[in-house]
Amino acid sequence: MNTFENDFLYLYQNFSAVEKKCLDCGGSIRGRTDKKFCSDQCRNNYYNRLNRDSNNYVRNVHGLLRKNRRILADLYNEGKRKVHRDALFALGYNFNFFTHVIETSSGQKFNYCFEYGFTDLGDDFLELRQNSQYIQYQ
Repeated sequence: MNTFENDFLYLYQNFSAVEKKCLDCGGSIRGRTDKKFCSDQCRNNYYNRLNRDSNNYVRNVHGLLRKNRRILADLYNEGKRKVHRDALFALGYNFNFFTHVIETSSGQKFNYCFEYGFTDLGDDFLELRQNSQYIQYQ
């Protein structure tokens, strides 16, 4: 036998002796030789952990937007169209987070959180409004 055949035979006989470890839990992997994880759960854990930091920022901002929307929707659906700024603040509304601004033809600016918005009336009072014309259902 030449050296290539000896090397190949050695690798073939000892290939099974090299045990692959799961990238997530470190457990042994059985099955295909190119597997990286021992289970779907380990695969999901691994990639969720990799993406956790970038997803946390988006998750936190989205949570704030949903909370703001819920506060405006609850007040609007209770029939309140004019509220004091402190009332929103007391309910936990964060004025730094909104989805868009709409300026009316008269120059009035509404800060919207999805379909619910408000404009400043002066003296710390706000007018609430619902605008669903921009929502298109598919």
